[in-house]
Amino acid sequence: MALQKLKVIVISDGTGETATAICRAVITQFKDRDVFFTRYKNIRSEEQIDSIFNEAAIHHDLVVYTIVSGPLREYVADVARKKHVRTLDVLGPALTAFSNYFNQEPSSEPGLLHAVNEDYFKRVAAMEFTLNHDDGRNLESLHLADVILVGVSRTSKTPLSVYLSQHGIKVVNIPIISGQPLPTELFQVDQRKIFALTIDPEALSEIRKNRLTRLGAERHQGEYAQHAKIIEEIEWANNLFKENKRWPVFNVTDKALEETAADIMRLLNMRRNNVFKQTKAEENEG
Repeated sequence: MALQKLKVIVISDGTGETATAICRAVITQFKDRDVFFTRYKNIRSEEQIDSIFNEAAIHHDLVVYTIVSGPLREYVADVARKKHVRTLDVLGPALTAFSNYFNQEPSSEPGLLHAVNEDYFKRVAAMEFTLNHDDGRNLESLHLADVILVGVSRTSKTPLSVYLSQHGIKVVNIPIISGQPLPTELFQVDQRKIFALTIDPEALSEIRKNRLTRLGAERHQGEYAQHAKIIEEIEWANNLFKENKRWPVFNVTDKALEETAADIMRLLNMRRNNVFKQTKAEENEG
């Protein structure tokens, strides 16, 4: 004899993903049960809850809910008792336990977990974009970057790019090579996205020599770590920066990665806010 197909109703003042995930994890322990889910998201009113419980009472469904609003959560429990509907409050006991532990009332703001998830996926996308655009690759999508770093070799472009991407910033880094023109794509994007990196010649010479030593190639350094060539290379880059006055220049000599990143993010936010203010001013004028 076939088992009855059972329904679990998930209701939430957010997305309901937490409750659904928990239910699916539990269901794996009951492999012989045929269960399907109905999910109601963004529940905000008692009327919505009444409608859902009227249906659940008819079919004897199980209602699983994640609601952070205290009054609304109490209303669900009250309706469930009156209509004799089985329920599972996923968040309530945890909120009470943490509230007692912190000696503080929860904010009861719906949808916060979804916002956290969105931020997480934004950071993952930024890191993927940044790694795919390391060292001047895939310049056809340069316009999608939030930040474009330019500088000579070993000015921390790649580690700085990765660090910024962990804050949800999509970064492209482009090497400057003495005597070679910069890619034309660089001048076809918003120049306020471009940030230049420079370094003192002595510091760069030491960094490059140490790198060659780690690679076991110190005897074959060529022009890469020669002080005179490094001075020439940095002068070439600095002249490019002077020609492009809209590119702010950051000297990374003896600076922690986090410090340079903080300076860039600060200026980036200032520029974004300025663009927003200009746009609002234009809208008001219109």
